[in-house]
Amino acid sequence: MEIIGKTNIDFLGMRRGAFAVSIILVLLGVAASVQISRGQANLGIDFAGGTSVQVRFDEPVELGEVRRVLAAGGFAEGELQQFVGGQRLFIRVKSSGESLAGTAARIGEVLREAFPRNPFVVESSNEVGPVVGRELQQAALWAILISLLGIVTYIAWRFEFRFGVAATVATFHDILVVLGIFFLLDKEITLLVVTALLTLAGYSLTDTVVVFDRIRENLRARRRGTLAEIMNASINEVLSRTIMTSLTTMLAVLALFLLGGEVLRDFSLAMIMGIVVGTYSSIFVASALVYEWRMRTRRYAVGVKKQAQSLH
Repeated sequence: MEIIGKTNIDFLGMRRGAFAVSIILVLLGVAASVQISRGQANLGIDFAGGTSVQVRFDEPVELGEVRRVLAAGGFAEGELQQFVGGQRLFIRVKSSGESLAGTAARIGEVLREAFPRNPFVVESSNEVGPVVGRELQQAALWAILISLLGIVTYIAWRFEFRFGVAATVATFHDILVVLGIFFLLDKEITLLVVTALLTLAGYSLTDTVVVFDRIRENLRARRRGTLAEIMNASINEVLSRTIMTSLTTMLAVLALFLLGGEVLRDFSLAMIMGIVVGTYSSIFVASALVYEWRMRTRRYAVGVKKQAQSLH
């Protein structure tokens, strides 16, 4: 069954408009990165530090009810984990400037008021300091940089250097765009979001490699037509595959977003954004960069040749 028929869209003809949109979104991502590094963003407990409290109830409690109670008590961005049996809870909240004992006491008061007939004891309370937060930020940054270096190396070996650079720029583009949108929406930046960004880097790379592979095949076959015509034809040939892959992946991620619960909501939202942006960049950014590079190299070579002829 052919859902998407043969297309003949001039993608490269739209590259300047696509570049303008991408530059604006990337600049937003760069601004978000600067603000995140300065701590001026909605950073999660892993990055900003906070307090962890472990409590044990006499009777099992509903996790959703505890989350609602804590949100009403001023801990809307707290993270909850329930152990087997439903009686023991692990609660993490952001640093609020007050002492560890003060935060733990406030959590205890909120829970006692909400569950007066279900006594509990605080088994432990710990503080995640800002030093740990800084270490995690650096680790996340290194993880992204190392993965991008791997992308350049692989694509340069698999295709050629300019393809590797274009794929890396497109991957950077995807990460920065999603990060910028998250910052604009004031979404919490957590390690789960960083995990989503790294996952998107791999997804975007896979999509880009499929497009690049068809372009390389058609260039090697020396098909008739200009470079723009050959590259446009290549993108159109894999367009159906690209869209269908993105749609099927989107179905799984939408299920996570709608049914996966509060913990996975931001992760799945980042994935949804990334699938859309990654599909766009494979078509409009990565391929267009290779085209611009090749054309500029050709124009430079022609200019050098003419200059040499004029000297003779």
